[in-house]
Amino acid sequence: MSEQKDNKQMTRREFIRKGSYVAGGVIGGGVLGGLITQQVLKPNNNNQGATPTENGEVERFTQAMMYFSNPEEFNVLSQASERIFPADDLGPGAIDLDVPYYIDHQLAGAWGHNARDYMMGPFYPGLETQGFQSHLRRNEIFSQGIGKIQEYSQKKYNKRFTELSEEQQDEVLGAFEKGDVPMEGVTSKDFFTLLRMAVLEGVYADPLYGGNRDMAGWKMKNFPGNQMSYLDKIEATDFLVIEPVSLHAHMPSHGK
Repeated sequence: MSEQKDNKQMTRREFIRKGSYVAGGVIGGGVLGGLITQQVLKPNNNNQGATPTENGEVERFTQAMMYFSNPEEFNVLSQASERIFPADDLGPGAIDLDVPYYIDHQLAGAWGHNARDYMMGPFYPGLETQGFQSHLRRNEIFSQGIGKIQEYSQKKYNKRFTELSEEQQDEVLGAFEKGDVPMEGVTSKDFFTLLRMAVLEGVYADPLYGGNRDMAGWKMKNFPGNQMSYLDKIEATDFLVIEPVSLHAHMPSHGK
């Protein structure tokens, strides 16, 4: 049983790792403080490659909730994100890549409030190629979705989502992916699609936005990040593994 699970997980991660459309879609897109310890957020110790690439204790000011105020809700988001992008021998998972903080910050900002979207209605069911239409803001959808995950877990297993095994958490998220969980103003399938999209963005977006800690998501794909120029490499005939660079590197130093 364990072997089957490992094979399934490896296939999923290999697909994401090798799928160039994932990186192409979110690379250019554009993070619990003391209440929750790293022990709470840390993935299962059996996972491989969960150690961040940067050694030593580093004070990370972006690791603070901006949208969520309930630590339990943030933990549900964290563990759900980890099941979508789990740590394994290929590299760290969503939690160690700071994906939950990335999502939290996005929900608190313009994206979460649909600041650039037309929200006056009317709202009709969209075609499969159009995506969903809803009067709810994205942060409202996430808040409802997190609550529904907790509710569904209690109903099915009589446990909190954070107390479930990885297999049970996958079953809960699978029910949302299939659209089997009733939600108001949006389907559970649409919520899962938003969640999965946000997780992948947090994995592969520039660290400037709060995720992709230490550029580990890029390093798993040998993506060079935001290089200033390729003039010294453009004539190379062999594949080059280039140390990735974040937008942070191009920002002027304070006081200069």
